[in-house]
Amino acid sequence: MEYVVFCLLGYLFGSVTFGYLIPRLIKGVDVRALSSDGNPGTANAFLYGGVFCGILVLLADLGKGALPVFLAARHLDPEEKLFALVMAAPVVGHAYPLIDRYGKGGKAIAVSFGVLLGLYPVFLPVLLLAGVYLFFSLVLVVEPHSLRTGLTFLIWSVLGVHFTPLSSIKYGIVLIAFVVIRKHLPEIRRIPKGQACFALRKG
Repeated sequence: MEYVVFCLLGYLFGSVTFGYLIPRLIKGVDVRALSSDGNPGTANAFLYGGVFCGILVLLADLGKGALPVFLAARHLDPEEKLFALVMAAPVVGHAYPLIDRYGKGGKAIAVSFGVLLGLYPVFLPVLLLAGVYLFFSLVLVVEPHSLRTGLTFLIWSVLGVHFTPLSSIKYGIVLIAFVVIRKHLPEIRRIPKGQACFALRKG
């Protein structure tokens, strides 16, 4: 029963669309209406709400992923396989929020990092994700962004399953990666032929 409670808590936290609410309250803009993808996420908050709004949304999205997982890890057994659902709940809430008249949740990148930060003092999963993201951003540069994100989370899920010792966290990583990749698949499928780019950065 406790796992159900924390899954619901995480989902409800994740469902709070700070990427829409903060720019709306501070700047009076609706990033879902202005953006081409209708995504109430961090990137559009920066783009249409400005740096201040973007930073607030980033911190809020990290927090809504980290807080419920951090609390759950102190009250539940993180080694129990059901803990994977607790990890995935904020990501699912962000991607598929409870109230979403636009029919589009966020892409769930920032909240995924937040969930992994909530595993403190376990840092390996978040370090793996950050490392893979930086590799595909700075070394082997993958464009466009949707393809880079999809590939990042796919490779991260493989590395996470291989290197993470706890089965519960392995399953959580797989679930998170599945949600994020699924949210990016429509954009990936719309990439024009020949415009996907893989290039080694020189220098």
